Amino acid sequence: MRLTLYTDYSLRVLLYLAAKPEDTATISEITDYFKISRNHLVKVVHHLGLNGFINTSRGKNGGIKLSRPADKILLSDVVLKTEPDMELLECFNPERDKCVVSATCRLKSMLYQGRAAFMEVLENNTLADAVKPLPAPASSQTVDISNLKH
Repeated sequence: MRLTLYTDYSLRVLLYLAAKPEDTATISEITDYFKISRNHLVKVVHHLGLNGFINTSRGKNGGIKLSRPADKILLSDVVLKTEPDMELLECFNPERDKCVVSATCRLKSMLYQGRAAFMEVLENNTLADAVKPLPAPASSQTVDISNLKH
């Protein structure tokens, strides 16, 4: 499964804002940080605002910030609002399904289960969970791979 670039940018904006909850950010600041297109980000920010994830304000002291605390924004909500659909294959959409084995295909049900598991993980995690720093690896867990033979 692959998320669209639109969803990727949406998540990046929200992660950036969650990392600095007290401050207002600008689109320019975010585009510079992630080195992504301003034109694309303007559309993403507009959509995030329309869907209630962020507040936007114009003017000299304007900018964007989260509309609610990061621990109140489910990752699943963001993905569902930014992905055009969650159809992994044509058979997921009965109107477009032209597959001759669709009625008896076991793969379809497995992929449905995979998608459900994917969404369950996102439903159980918030934006706040995603911005928590990763724990530093314990020195006993690090492995020196420079001496490994190919």
